[in-house]
Formats: sequence, C-alpha cells, structure tokens
Amino acid sequence: MEAPSWAVLALTWLASIALFHYLTTTLGHRLRRHKLKYPPGPRPWPIIGNLNLVGSVRHLSFHSLSRKYGDIMQLRFGSFPVVVVSSPEMAKEVLQTHGETFASRPATAAGKYTAYNYSDMLWAPYGPHWRFARRLYLNELFSPKRIDSYEYIRVEERLALMSRLSALSGKGTVIREELTRFTLTNVSRMVFGEKYFSELVSGRSSSSVKLEELREMVDDWFLLNGVFNIGDWIPWLSFLDLQGYVKRMKALHKKFNRFHDIVIADHKAKREADKDNFVAKDMVDVVLQLADDPNLEDPILGGTDTSAITVEWAISELLKQPRLLRKATEELDRVIGRDRWVEEDDIQNLPYICAIAKETMRFHPVATLLPPHLSIEDCKIAGYDIPKGTTVFVNTWGIGRDPRYWEEPEKFLPERFFGKDIDVKGHHFELLPFGSGRRMCPAYRLGLMLIQSTLANLVHGFKWGLPDNVKPEDVDMEEEYGLSTHRKNPIVAVVEPRLSAHLYV
Repeated sequence: MEAPSWAVLALTWLASIALFHYLTTTLGHRLRRHKLKYPPGPRPWPIIGNLNLVGSVRHLSFHSLSRKYGDIMQLRFGSFPVVVVSSPEMAKEVLQTHGETFASRPATAAGKYTAYNYSDMLWAPYGPHWRFARRLYLNELFSPKRIDSYEYIRVEERLALMSRLSALSGKGTVIREELTRFTLTNVSRMVFGEKYFSELVSGRSSSSVKLEELREMVDDWFLLNGVFNIGDWIPWLSFLDLQGYVKRMKALHKKFNRFHDIVIADHKAKREADKDNFVAKDMVDVVLQLADDPNLEDPILGGTDTSAITVEWAISELLKQPRLLRKATEELDRVIGRDRWVEEDDIQNLPYICAIAKETMRFHPVATLLPPHLSIEDCKIAGYDIPKGTTVFVNTWGIGRDPRYWEEPEKFLPERFFGKDIDVKGHHFELLPFGSGRRMCPAYRLGLMLIQSTLANLVHGFKWGLPDNVKPEDVDMEEEYGLSTHRKNPIVAVVEPRLSAHLYV
C-alpha cells in the first residue's frame, strides 16, 4: 500500500485538531448549561458555531436575529461565546451598570498588527496602560482648553474647504473627497503641527508621507479594523490567513512605523534645538512630554473618517429631501444672515442644524456596532449568565431603528428631536454615536464640533442640487460596512455659492 500523501496527512491533522477543539469546548459548554442560564440564541454548529448566520453586513444580520431571539442573545463564533445587545436597556447594562466588567477588548489580529500589539485606545485591554492613556486623552489631548486652542486651525481649514467648493461651482462634485481632505488636514494639523503638515502636503521632503498616501493609510486602517477575520474566531486556522487580511495588516503596520518615525524624529529635533524655550504646539509635542512611547494613531484616525462620513450622510439626506434643506437654510439666514460664516459659538443657536446632525447619527450611525467589549469576569444581565471571556456587541444601528423607541424609525425626520432632551454624549442609550461609559470615544467633543460646524457652513454657504439626470427620489442610500459604515457609492452634488463673493476668497 502506498504511503499517504502529505495532503492527506495535513487534512487528517487539521480534522483531528478541529474534533479535539470541539469536544473540549462545545461539549464542555453543553455540560454546564444545566447549571447556568445563558441568553437565548440559535443552536451552534460544530467547529464554526453560528458563523454561518452572519452575513457581510453584520449589524443587519444581528438585527434580524434579535427579532427572533430578543434584545440580548447569545451566539458562538467558532469556539468563542458572543452576546449581542439591541436595546437601550441592555446597552446601559453593558456600558454603565456593569461598565468595568465589560471594559476590556477581545484580542484580534487588527489589535495586534495595526495597534502596536493592543497598545492604542481602541484595542488596549482594560488595565493600567489603558487607564493612563485615557487620562492623557481626556486631560491633555482632548480637554476643552486644548480643543479651543486649535479653533484657528478649524476656521482656516473650513474657509479653505469653502473656497475649493466655490471654485467647483456648477460642476458635479464628489463631496466625500472634499470632506475627507478637510477633516484629514484639520485633524493632522492639530496632531502633527502646521509646519510639518505643510511638508506632508507638498511632499518636498523625500522621507515624508504625502497627503494622498496618508489618506490611503487611514482608509486601510478603518477597513482592516472592521473586517470579520476568520482567524480571530477559529484560532487554529489563523496561520492560513484565509482572507489575506493579516498580510495587509502587517503591510499597513510597516507604513505607519515609517510615518511615526518621521514625525517623532522631526518633533524631537525641534524640541532639542530649543530646550530652554520649548512650548508644545501640537498633540505630538504634548505626548512626547508625557510619555516615552507615544502612540500617534488614535488622534488622527478616530477624528478623520467618522466626521467626513457623518457629514456626507447628512448632505445625502438633505439632497433626497429638499424641504429639509430649505428649512435649514431659512434658520441660517435668520440667525446668521448672509454676510458672514457660521462660527462654532453659533451652533447652540441653530436647533434645526443640531437636529439634522442628531438624526443623521441615529439613522446612519458611523459605528453601526460599537467596537466589541470583552467581559473580564462572570456576571448576570437581565437574569442571564454572561461568562468571563464573552465578546459583546452593541448594535447601535438596530437600536436606532427600533419602533419601540423611535416613531417612524425608517424615516429621516430631524423634527423628532424638537422638545426632547436627547444628547449624543453617552447619557441617552437610545442614541450612542460615540459610545458610552469607560470606552466612550475620548474625542467626542471635537468630533461633534466638526460635524455640526462643517454641516452648518456647507448648508449656509451653498445652494445644493443633484446632477441633471438624478432626481431626489433616485439617490441611493446603500451602505458599505467596516469599522465605520459609509455610503457604498459617494454622493455627487452640484453646488453654487449663495453668500457674498468676498467670503470665498
């Protein structure tokens, strides 16, 4: 008899590992079920668990399953227990009532390869390192005083955006490109400093990174941190990298390494050259003063893609419903007039603009699923046992479409917020665009300010329309899922200035 081929031996080995893993996890889990009360959910398959029930758009799959199994349900992804919560009450249990229990993150390939081995604010496990980083972000990088000190940057970049759009008057414009450039330059200048960023744009230095390359890196980061990587859930298959995601993560890691080395070396050289009179001018300077091993990813990544996406969704809805655009314009003309731009202090006097922003974050949440939480100890929620090591997803998209909490949830209606004290600061669990509790986005103040002021000035500064061959009812609103969920097809709009010409210079 011929000796078995290497292929047969390999398949036999893999099957043996799979069977052993199944016997030691799934069967052990079943033996304990009579002692513990788990949330309801579908019966898992051997090896894959419930992975077969999750499509490419996870929040839609979770929403469909929750209609059958309830606001808290349990799944199994490979050998790992997963809980999905889909109501404000259950979200509050996870994010606030048991906030410390669920304050950690699961170990993923994205956290390992794109976040310097789980060291950034997104993927860092709950512990001393994360607590130090959180204090740094809240008290230094994104404190109200620090954000206010960068207002001049936001004003300059906003005026540059209006000038570029004015030059495109009457032409079909891909708004996402202009919004992404605006938010990237805005946040980059606050993080890296004005002089250094000018080098990024011009590319004069052969060692620097051009704006276009930086934008591609940010796009890749959001994509790869939101993918459903099979190796995360079936670890014994991770070495195969079946989807090729890990290879891309490693390549992105090298790009960020090179970029960070350039930024840090440049800032250290400036500080060394002026030791006695050195004053921190940007966030990198602040971090270098406080830590020997700075992490530069979060400030730029967290504030770039999300703000641009939210504003694009808002503009899309206004183009789809011209009556909303007229009401917003009337408010701006009444409060601001036509002889100046909207300033950040004006936002509090523009309730309809604020309502449009809130409704956009309800109807098109950038984070349709909050980044996953991980239980660090056993606990009970709504009478159900949640074991240590359970990954928990909060389906903000499903909560925002639930008719129990929102009247006519499938319609975009900014007026629903009139007379209601619902904010986006993590206090009202039916609206959680920035999360809540310990893992809430530390830059939410900056993000909200960028969204509201950018939207207000875009509506104030231009007449908005669609290309001649597109009717409002034909505007598609299809989503593309990732860590941030954006339009699958960028909106194309036609703009015309509506204020005095000198304001666009």
